[in-house]
Amino acid sequence: MTTHDTRPPKPDATPEATPPATSAQKNEPTPNPRRHRPALLVLLLATAALYLWDLGASGYANQFYSAAAQAGSASWTAFFFGSSDAANSITVDKPPAALWPMALSVRLFGLSAWAILVPEALMGVATVGVLYAAVRRRFGAGAGLFAGALLALTPVAALMFRFNNPDALLCLLMVCAVYCVLRALEDARTKWLLLAGVCFGFAFLTKTLQAWLILPPLAVVYAVCAPTALRRRIVQLLLGGLAMVVSGGWWVAIVELWPAASRPYIGGSQHNSFLELTFGYNGLGRINGDEAGSVGGGPPGGGGRGGGGAWGDTGITRLFTSDMGGQISWLLPAAFLLLVAGLVVLRRARRTDAARAAFLVWGGALLMTFTTFSFMSGIFHQYYNVALAPYIAALVAMGATLLWQRRARTAAALLLAGTVAVTAGWAYVLLARSPQWMPWLRWTVVAVGAVAALGLLLSVRLGRRLAVVAAGLGIAAGLGGPVAYAANTVNTPHTGSIVTAGPEVRGAGGRHGGMIIIGGRGPGPGGKGGRNHGGTAGPPPGQGPGPGQGHGTRGGKDHNALGGLLNGQQVSAKAKAALKKNAADHTWAAAAIGSQNAASYQLATGLPVMPIGGFNGSDPSPTLERFKEYVRQGKIHYFIGGGMGGGFFGTKGGGSSASASTSSDITKWVEKAFKKVTIGNSTLYDLTRPVS
Repeated sequence: MTTHDTRPPKPDATPEATPPATSAQKNEPTPNPRRHRPALLVLLLATAALYLWDLGASGYANQFYSAAAQAGSASWTAFFFGSSDAANSITVDKPPAALWPMALSVRLFGLSAWAILVPEALMGVATVGVLYAAVRRRFGAGAGLFAGALLALTPVAALMFRFNNPDALLCLLMVCAVYCVLRALEDARTKWLLLAGVCFGFAFLTKTLQAWLILPPLAVVYAVCAPTALRRRIVQLLLGGLAMVVSGGWWVAIVELWPAASRPYIGGSQHNSFLELTFGYNGLGRINGDEAGSVGGGPPGGGGRGGGGAWGDTGITRLFTSDMGGQISWLLPAAFLLLVAGLVVLRRARRTDAARAAFLVWGGALLMTFTTFSFMSGIFHQYYNVALAPYIAALVAMGATLLWQRRARTAAALLLAGTVAVTAGWAYVLLARSPQWMPWLRWTVVAVGAVAALGLLLSVRLGRRLAVVAAGLGIAAGLGGPVAYAANTVNTPHTGSIVTAGPEVRGAGGRHGGMIIIGGRGPGPGGKGGRNHGGTAGPPPGQGPGPGQGHGTRGGKDHNALGGLLNGQQVSAKAKAALKKNAADHTWAAAAIGSQNAASYQLATGLPVMPIGGFNGSDPSPTLERFKEYVRQGKIHYFIGGGMGGGFFGTKGGGSSASASTSSDITKWVEKAFKKVTIGNSTLYDLTRPVS
């Protein structure tokens, strides 16, 4: 990865593709002296320590995915399909690649919070390492270390690399794909585009179409800038696309060709189709808000001032708002400024210049993702912004390095000083949104940033020593807020479906299902405060959320109804014992409305629990007739009451009324036909003992 291929150019290379012998014009990687390797090791170890710190405090984090990992560890069929339960009633609403590392970890080490979350933390360390390698090759080890540190300390990265949503693996694969494209841009070797295609393919199996957001800018940059003939560039891109289709399509083909009656229902779809899930609920529905089976009501664009409907306002300022700003936007203005600066500095470079191509690749990825996130009208959570973190980190490190090398020029010094001043000023705004949290920090950041900006301006005349001191102060000012946010994040347990990094923010709130959900804190394990958008704390391993979790109220809004969607239920020892009794006589120990409710009992008992209606309780799986048949055959022991009731959230954007009422119909039938009993704090219906 660090050595340059000295082989002669391929015979079909054009004269333009063969760089002159001048070293300044060669697309060669910068040297990687051994003295920098200890610094890289320190960076990776520090990242590992940050992401592994008190990791078990979050318990099973998102129980929806933890239960699927447990199921995959018990059943290879569930592993392959990404089933929510080992008896394979329904899959999660994503493809299964993100579940595979967790399921293998649980199979090897047993079910625990650490077995679930350590693979995510290691993905974070790997992402930092790959980003370092990508930036170092063109801009030096210092820039690579800076980029890696910026990524590691981004608040939303410190959140998601300690959590078990698919975004951690997606982020790693995206950075690997960019690295491969940058390697291909150096000498036009086809193997790097093939590897990039494989990364994109497995990223598709992680989070479907989000993985392909950055494909257009990367393909365009390669088509224009690669150092080989145009015909060969086009053929290489087609081969890379073929590798992507094969690496991502093999699983899709198997699932679509597999007889539907002998595989689990595809969660998140309304017609048991992964292609429908890909292009609907997880695809175009995220863009236009037309998501059949989604939580939240109202027509697309029918709520926010900017047209965001149930998921908040859309528009160019979306990622800077109270909801999003503290997660990702600390260095976003700097990234945009330094992207423009880098392209201006390199405007006269050759078409094949690898440094300019790097700015175009990282910048194109940033702009494409930023624009999509800003204007998409469908489901959008704050933690999605982790996808932007590597692009921002790379551009800031590359642009700052380029300007630093030219700091003797007045224009470069002005740009550096202006970037520091803008970054410090924006950090003040973000920190002021949490006025009771470390109030001194925002004033310190502004003061240090002002001194740093002035020092960078004066360094043109006063020399290198002052410039180095000013640069150090500028870095401190830029990272003061993110470091504090990241520290708060790793010291706070997180659980549930919708989590955020950092402290509580005044005026923050995401709209879900027509009501405002505001991040809350509650007593967590070990006396620490838990944080998510349901006001819950992280459960200890083997248990659901503690008493009162999922029932937080803030700002006068009652969120009790969301407990079954965002979090599971507390599982008492008596309820756990009841489900385990005679469990071998049944396929499913119990059934519950919604995946989170089912997940709590499945994680507590280790037994399959059927999630009726999938994650939202709105999937038509199983039908009432199929459920009755399961009950007649004795395959389900208990029905767990107290869930979402199936029809609370309904469907959005064209979901059928039949699918919306399926879980509600099952609930009504069970309540009428079977006697209710209370065991511990759980309401159960013994489906082997009808009322008659």
